[in-house]
Amino acid sequence: MRFSWPADTVFTRRVLHVEQSTCDCCLRRLQICDHRFHRIYSLDGPVEIVCKLVHCPNRDCPARTRTLSPLAEIQITLPRWTIGWDVFCWLGHRRFARHWSIPQLRLELRDAYDIPLSEDAIGDYLQRYQIMVAARQQDAAVLAAAYADIDSLMLCIDGLQPEKGHETLYVVRELRAKRVWFAEALLSSTTAEVQRLVAQAKQWAAQLGKPVTLWMSDKQDAFVQAIAAEFPDVPHRYCQNHFLRDVAKPMLEADSHAKVQMRKRVRGLRTIEHAVLAEERAPAAAAVTGMPSAAASALANDPVRTGPSAPPERAETAVAPLVPVTADEPTVARAPAGPAAQPGVVGTASTAAPLDTASQVVLDYCAAVRGILNDDQGGPLHPPGLRMAEALGEVRDSLQRNLEAKKGGAQTSTCTS
Repeated sequence: MRFSWPADTVFTRRVLHVEQSTCDCCLRRLQICDHRFHRIYSLDGPVEIVCKLVHCPNRDCPARTRTLSPLAEIQITLPRWTIGWDVFCWLGHRRFARHWSIPQLRLELRDAYDIPLSEDAIGDYLQRYQIMVAARQQDAAVLAAAYADIDSLMLCIDGLQPEKGHETLYVVRELRAKRVWFAEALLSSTTAEVQRLVAQAKQWAAQLGKPVTLWMSDKQDAFVQAIAAEFPDVPHRYCQNHFLRDVAKPMLEADSHAKVQMRKRVRGLRTIEHAVLAEERAPAAAAVTGMPSAAASALANDPVRTGPSAPPERAETAVAPLVPVTADEPTVARAPAGPAAQPGVVGTASTAAPLDTASQVVLDYCAAVRGILNDDQGGPLHPPGLRMAEALGEVRDSLQRNLEAKKGGAQTSTCTS
């Protein structure tokens, strides 16, 4: 569907002329025969490109039927595009260099540049960006320049499965220049399919005129047979990452067991968070209800108590029971919707008082410990269990330094004991 521009859009007009002035056949001066209007979004605002089209005025000239347009138009945008090259490169850089999502790109374009592109349009432009980058990377002249100072090639092949159930993406890379040559998604990992990719790599090496001195893979049967068929005299080595992972498998199993034991010992984070929030809400709840602070604290920390349990003489001022917060909302006290939740009542999300410094520090420690427990990153050289133990040790040392600096402080270190 054609893009509809708002009626109040203010455009910056750019008039383009044909660079050629005379006809190639009869050498008559070319005349303007029509105008083409092309409206696009740029990072500087909406632009209206006016292209003056020309043709030969000589009716007997064989080139009269050919209409010429300004070549400068493609330096600003491509035909039937709604954006200019500057927006196109802006999208590609932030998507593939900064890993922005399409909704994030859409919101930033709308808020920062007032460009209302849909998610479908952004996805279409990003697909074209990928095609252009792939064509550029596979250009013969670019490859020859990249490997001008390299005498021999070292190739590797590996399969990447983005999600379970999707086809595997097989990638062929050159290790000396650290360059991805090509990739293709295959529904089948048979030897014939893999050998087709290896044969394509052989053609690329022949095109560059460089010998292949080494192949590297995870030694799957299809890889071994395909490389042996296409490169019978080239050594085939085992991938170092897969080798280390297989060697370290017993150690990684012990590391996983150690993680389970550490998670069993680090308990009580949610209890500490609820206690801190209840202590913060107790004075405000007591001021509204008139009950002692201890009773208000118990009410704030007990979600099953309801309004009818309040004293009859204070029924008209009873506060709605406060719902304990979840781990995703550590600093907001929420009250359930209903008649008891009145505007201005302490404990609602709209009037929640900010926490004091000490309570916020406790909640920050709890959040840090929870993040450490949920961190499973690492490999054979950096086991996640060892990283978890080191991080928990740093938290313990930090708590100890705080306790030593201020004697008699709250014993929050029990959460990491």
